Amino acid sequence: MELDLTWILLGLPAAFALGWIASRLDLRQMRIANRQAPRAYFKGLNYLLNEQQDKAIDAFIEAVQNDPDTSELHFALGNLFRRRGEYDRAVRVHEHLLSRADLSSADRQRAQHGLALDFLKAGLLDRAEEALRKLEGTSYEGQARLARLAIYERSREWPEAARVARLLEKSGEANFDMRMAHYQCEQAREAVQQGDVAQAQQLLTTAMQATPDAARPRILLGQLQLSLGQPQAAYETLSTLFAHAHAAAPLAAASLAKAAQAAGLTPQATNLLETHYGKQPGIDVLEAIVALASQTPEGSAASRQRFLKHLDQHASLMAATRWLSDEGTATGHVPAPVQKALEQAIRPLARYRCAACGFEAKEHFWHCPGCQAWDSYPPRRIEEL
Repeated sequence: MELDLTWILLGLPAAFALGWIASRLDLRQMRIANRQAPRAYFKGLNYLLNEQQDKAIDAFIEAVQNDPDTSELHFALGNLFRRRGEYDRAVRVHEHLLSRADLSSADRQRAQHGLALDFLKAGLLDRAEEALRKLEGTSYEGQARLARLAIYERSREWPEAARVARLLEKSGEANFDMRMAHYQCEQAREAVQQGDVAQAQQLLTTAMQATPDAARPRILLGQLQLSLGQPQAAYETLSTLFAHAHAAAPLAAASLAKAAQAAGLTPQATNLLETHYGKQPGIDVLEAIVALASQTPEGSAASRQRFLKHLDQHASLMAATRWLSDEGTATGHVPAPVQKALEQAIRPLARYRCAACGFEAKEHFWHCPGCQAWDSYPPRRIEEL
């Protein structure tokens, strides 16, 4: 018994000493780890500020390994991967965050939003739409709906786009009346392609009634009526643009002239075009006036002088080329190579240019194929801007 008691008395101090040493080692390792994590974080931040993204990513990965529970580092890493185009790695980071049971509600919404952006940037629209739907009722709801709207427009799902636009309008994001009119016009174009003219007319009429200030439904309906052999109705539809000196009227000038010729309304159309030209001179309206005047030999001779009068007020290479073309046809004095060279020279000037991104096109677009902006193309040629 004395021996056992002696060993116990000797062992207690030894055990205490070993425990103290172990605790000191644990504290030391903890301090080292805590120092390494912020050091790696600040190192990554420094690299990021110096635009050294590769080194920044390595530093952030090191910080995450030292402290896997740090959500802010995961968010920073995911954003870096997405900016670099490494979308699969960004997706893994955000999915890892979402798999954590201890993640707060705010961070879970943030991770879900980051995941949706990863899919969106990667072009995985179906998965992006699914991820964005999960943000309904969160603080990211407005951003998610705008992103879904862009997806539906890009994939030409116009009914879905209209539904989301109504939700955004109800939440006070913006007024989408003009955008809704465009959606109906796009659906009308698709209906015409499928041979359902009655549906196209109904869609365009509804768009005109819902958004009277929208020019596109009126122009498309007038052109559709003209193609169906209804020049009188087409003239009545298109003439309202000119009666109000609408900025988009030049886009309908040629169609109005054709409708007037077919319906026997040349004098009325000429007066309408002349009135508009007096307020907003432009080459498209001028060409429509000349086309109406050229129906008779006397008017054809006088119409050539209209281009010269236009040149007195506006230095227009397009007008000069049109005058030379008519003069050459009438008198044969303009050599063909000269006319050909001028026609080639005015091609860039006859284009339309997007005011948002600068994308140029031969025809006028209501929805820019470059930047996807609506109503970004002025209805005037590049030469007239």
